[in-house]
Parts: sequence; structure tokens; C-alpha cells
Amino acid sequence: MKFLLDTHLLLWAASQPEKLSEQAQALIGAPEHELFFSAASLWEISIKQGLGRTDFDVDTRVLRRALIDNGYQELSITGPHTLALEHLPALHKDPFDRILLAQANTEGITLLTADRTVGQYPGSVRLL
Repeated sequence: MKFLLDTHLLLWAASQPEKLSEQAQALIGAPEHELFFSAASLWEISIKQGLGRTDFDVDTRVLRRALIDNGYQELSITGPHTLALEHLPALHKDPFDRILLAQANTEGITLLTADRTVGQYPGSVRLL
């Protein structure tokens, strides 16, 4: 299966795996799964660092390189992804979560999230 990790799961997988549920650890650690991260997550981390959020305190260049080195595939934001936003119900106002949902739906990838609100969206979303 193909999985896109939301920003928090991505950060936890990279630097605090003890925060991941057992189910998340099993899915992320299974070698048969293809793992993706979005450029939107790097963007979110950079913005929230600039706002002084300590829970996003990571060097995004180092994170990106480590993800690629560990077999993750980077997913760019494309026009079709942004157009898919108009089809999402207004359950969540966070623009980063919304673009991740749109990317997952457009690409046929399951979005893995620990966010209960994001987990309520229809489509290929899995709450962990």
C-alpha cells in the first residue's frame, strides 16, 4: 500500500517514534509499504518554526534528506491537488491538512493521521 504521512506523524516517525501508536509503527515499518511525504509538510514546519512553535523545531533540510535516504518519496504540490480542495467538505480549516487530504485523494494514496478531525474526512484517510 501507499501511505502519505501527515506532518505530525512524519515528525514523530523521524525523531520521536515512541509517540507513534503500535499500529502506526507497524504500517510505517512494513517494508512492503510505499511511504510518501508532502512538500506541504516541509512548508508547514518552516512556517510554524517561524512562529516559534517548539513542537516543529527541526531542520527541514536535514529532515527532507533523512526521509529520502530512508526510502520516503517526496510528493510535490500540483495544480490538480489544489483543484481537489474545492471538493473537500469544510470539516477542518487547517490549509496544510486540507492539501494533504487533496493530495492523497488525487494520487490514490492513503493519508495516515493522528488528527481526529482529519480522520473524519471521506476518502482514503486512516486515523491511527
